[in-house]
Formats: sequence, C-alpha cells, structure tokens
Amino acid sequence: MPKSKERCQEIREEMRSTILQKSLLYFAKNGFAGTKISDLSKSIGIGQGTIYVYFESKEELYQEILRIADYEQELKQLKLLLHLPLSAKGKLRRLSEKVLHQLQEDEMFAAKIALNTQMMLEQSREFASVDTSYQSELYAYTAKIIGQGQKEGTMAEGSSMKLADYYWGVVYLYALKRLFTTEYEMIGVEDLERTVLK
Repeated sequence: MPKSKERCQEIREEMRSTILQKSLLYFAKNGFAGTKISDLSKSIGIGQGTIYVYFESKEELYQEILRIADYEQELKQLKLLLHLPLSAKGKLRRLSEKVLHQLQEDEMFAAKIALNTQMMLEQSREFASVDTSYQSELYAYTAKIIGQGQKEGTMAEGSSMKLADYYWGVVYLYALKRLFTTEYEMIGVEDLERTVLK
C-alpha cells in the first residue's frame, strides 16, 4: 500500500531532523573546515546525495546547525537568574549546577557548547581585536554575575570578562571530553566555581 502524502512529509521531516542532529555532533567534533560532506554522510549512514536533497551546500547545512545550536534557552534562563534576589555566589551555584547537569545528561548540549566556542574562536581570528573574543552573550551575562560577586567580595579580582572566559573555558573542556571520550570523570560544581571565586 502506498504511503499517504502526510506520511511522506513526516518521513522527510524526520530525515531532515536526523541530518541536523547528527551533523551538529559531527561539526562539533570536527569543525567546519574538518567536515567533508562525504565523511558526514558516512557517519550518518546515508548517501551523500540525501544531504543535498535537504541542503544545497555544506555552508547552508552549517548555517542551519548554528541556528539550532544557539543559546536562546540558556540565555533566557541566565537573564532570569541575573534578576533573582540572590547573592552572586548563589547565582553562580545555580548556573554551575545547571550547566554541569546538562553536560552530563545531554550530548547535544555538549555539542552546542563545543560548536559555539569554536565559532567564537574563529570569529576572534577574523576580527583580531581584544574585544572580539568576548562576543558571546553567555560570557557577558556570566561576567555580570562575576561583577556582582566582585562588589560583594566573593569573586576573584580582575577582568570579569576574562574570568567568564576561564569559567566557560573549563565548561568547553568538559564538553569536549563528553564528545570525544568514553571514560572521564565529570568536574564537580565546586571545582568549576573555583575558576572565579576568591
């Protein structure tokens, strides 16, 4: 019995979603330059032509992956956290618990961290100035928490953006461990917080 028009559309949407999810992981592990469509299609287990049915080019696929890998949900949560009547240390604790839990439980979150960090580093090379390495809103909001903590006397002295960079650099390292290794010990909340606390 032939498939209905609706079922054919469902199959197309499922395939597109599969390509996007598996490509996100692949790009996170290999970067844009290190990704060839032929290798990606083998990794997914589909023909190279199938990818081109859904995306005209590697660049178009990558742009779509970047769109779904944004931090929109995380940024909303961080904005809310900034406005809670908590000490900076309390805010940092909530952020650290959430981030480490997601890293441990969700490979796609680890891939988003890796991919966004790679993208930020590539942009830094292109625009080569001290300020451009901190174009991430995630870093900027984290720096605000650190700045609050510096005023309260609980956070380390120095540039709040640089401290945010240290914090997210450790998160990035563990995102890579999550993606590339099968056996690793996840960092604890206290260990992550040590990057910015006094």
